[in-house]
Amino acid sequence: MQTREMSAAAVEEKRVFSGIQPSGELHLGNYLGAIKGWVERQREKVNFFCIVDLHAITVPQDPESLRRRTRSVAAMLLAAGLDPDRCTLFIQSHVSAHAEGCWLLNCVTPIGWLERMTQFKDKSAGQERVSTGLLGYPVLMAADIILYDADEVPVGVDQKQHVELARDIAARFNRLYGETFVVPEPVIPEVGARVMGLNDPAVKMSKTHSDVRGHAVGMLDDPKEIERSFKRAVTDSGNEIAFSNDPGKAGVNNLLGIYKVVTGRSKDEVERDFENARGYGDLKSRVAEVVIEELRPVRERYRRLIGDVAELDALMAVGAERAEDVSGPKLREVKDRIGLALPRMAGGG
Repeated sequence: MQTREMSAAAVEEKRVFSGIQPSGELHLGNYLGAIKGWVERQREKVNFFCIVDLHAITVPQDPESLRRRTRSVAAMLLAAGLDPDRCTLFIQSHVSAHAEGCWLLNCVTPIGWLERMTQFKDKSAGQERVSTGLLGYPVLMAADIILYDADEVPVGVDQKQHVELARDIAARFNRLYGETFVVPEPVIPEVGARVMGLNDPAVKMSKTHSDVRGHAVGMLDDPKEIERSFKRAVTDSGNEIAFSNDPGKAGVNNLLGIYKVVTGRSKDEVERDFENARGYGDLKSRVAEVVIEELRPVRERYRRLIGDVAELDALMAVGAERAEDVSGPKLREVKDRIGLALPRMAGGG
């Protein structure tokens, strides 16, 4: 296992922060849209991967279910290939700087900035009451990112507005108190950023709709269930298997896109693979095959990891310590900039 210290060369590299909520069972969209890319790029830069359980409680949660899902996500990320020797993987609530930093940033964030956020409008629409936490959700996200001086934040299109707000908050703090934070950049992956629902290719595959039959492929689904899900996938009345700009071909595009990301092949190579296919039935079967083989080792490693809670918790504790090594000093700098009285450090420092 890698020690908590990072080499001087590594510290000079660009930093990347990514977060994922433990709010539901992980599915193929999570894997292809985010996790697979995290695994492939974890050697390139200094990466922080955070399971954002504090974000999850902005809406009501069953405590035991939340605890179980948080461990499950940790095991799944490790099973998918995140390497604790090459990245920092931790649970948000285990690093107190996130919550404390959020409060400090709340005090420099105009409320109008938060009220205009699309996700807040969507989630609060029709609700008689919403929590203050839901309104402040993007401030906590900003703290997550800028406490690590992250240069890049890989996100889907639906989260880009939150990263843009983090940029605004970081820039405002820098104007008020002097250069303190790196202003992060949202990075939308070119491939796999938006996997659509199999039952409705106009809707992004999401945990919100994962209980709808045929919508998503769960990362823990067995091969027969994965086959059934793809057989039910919506296509169209045609028979041409090729990428298209025609909105009516969204279902075929989605299947081809999944195949492309899983296999790592180019669009031309993907289309050649299906030149002799016998209609959409062949397309669905072959996409199911590559997905099954992609997820098989992940599922097997997950079962081993989730069966050893003590080892899993120990790995998360190491990750939290390494995250504290970065976020703690930054939080102290923020407090000093604001003018808060800093506590006496151990050893008289």
